[in-house]
Amino acid sequence: MSSSSMALRDMQRDLEAKANDLAKIQKEIAKNHQLRKKYTIQLGENELVLKELDLLEDDANVYKLIGPVLVKQDLAEANANVRKRIEYISAELKRIDATLQDNEGQQNSKREAMMKLQQRLQSIQAGKAKA
Repeated sequence: MSSSSMALRDMQRDLEAKANDLAKIQKEIAKNHQLRKKYTIQLGENELVLKELDLLEDDANVYKLIGPVLVKQDLAEANANVRKRIEYISAELKRIDATLQDNEGQQNSKREAMMKLQQRLQSIQAGKAKA
């Protein structure tokens, strides 16, 4: 086997590895988009709950669903819990956005590397066809 055909085979293997890496990154991006969607919905729900809590009088009865039971809860405590939840969800959204930005950058660089490798392979194969 000639060294040029071995080099060609190595390049094809490298291209396959890059394609697999790209597929993994794309899966990760899709997973993070789903997670982001879930957190965005939760954030909206919690903001709505907070608006409703803000409308209540200080002596209003507030209940929290724990399993199948409604348990009476202090309005201030309920308010604090919802605010903490909103903080947590907002922090998770920021983290997911940063991860997505990083993944998309990796995806772009993998695509560029694959395109360059494909071009090299094509030019080598075209050169062989002429020979």
